[in-house]
Amino acid sequence: QLHLTMSEKNDLTKSLEMVQKELQEKESEMKREISEYKDRLLQAEKEYQDALTEANRKNEVEIEACQDKMKSLEHFISSQKLEIEHLKSNKEQLNNSLKEANQTLGELLKAKVR
Repeated sequence: QLHLTMSEKNDLTKSLEMVQKELQEKESEMKREISEYKDRLLQAEKEYQDALTEANRKNEVEIEACQDKMKSLEHFISSQKLEIEHLKSNKEQLNNSLKEANQTLGELLKAKVR
């Protein structure tokens, strides 16, 4: 009886050791997988951050280009307004000169008729 019990104990001990070994192997495998997933996650986060940084840089360049174009257009509009004012002033001067010329012509015609 004792011999049988000792034999069962040895079998159970071996079985327990095998189960413990399997658990340790599985734990090691799981730790390795977790480490791989962490590495992949860090890589994905880095790629995302790099892409975000690049997109922000491109947007800033585009915004600067748009701002420069806007300033250029504002300058153009300003110069066009000045040109319009200059042309209005010239038109007014020409109208005044034309009125004076017409008055003078009228007076000359009256003088000629007399």
